[in-house]
Amino acid sequence: MTQIDEQQVRHIAHLSRLELSDAEIAQYGKQLGDILTYVETLNEVETEGVEPTAHAMPISNVFRADAPGESLGVDKALHNAPDKATPYFKVPKVLDQQSA
Repeated sequence: MTQIDEQQVRHIAHLSRLELSDAEIAQYGKQLGDILTYVETLNEVETEGVEPTAHAMPISNVFRADAPGESLGVDKALHNAPDKATPYFKVPKVLDQQSA
């Protein structure tokens, strides 16, 4: 079983910009170790003569005709909006004057 030590978990958390508690570090260390153990098991599977594939079943895109249709009315579009200034969605300001 592959072990991930506390220092490695802290390093991964730092790279991911995550702040973890000591309990989370212990939990994620075990989970990451379990994942690496599973990957090691997969690396032992005999794949000689097996064609590489991205999917177990063949897939293909199913396209529909690109035809214009009736658009959603303003009232319906804004019906569930948490804040609105008809006929627009009202959203919090994200840029100040100096940034624009």
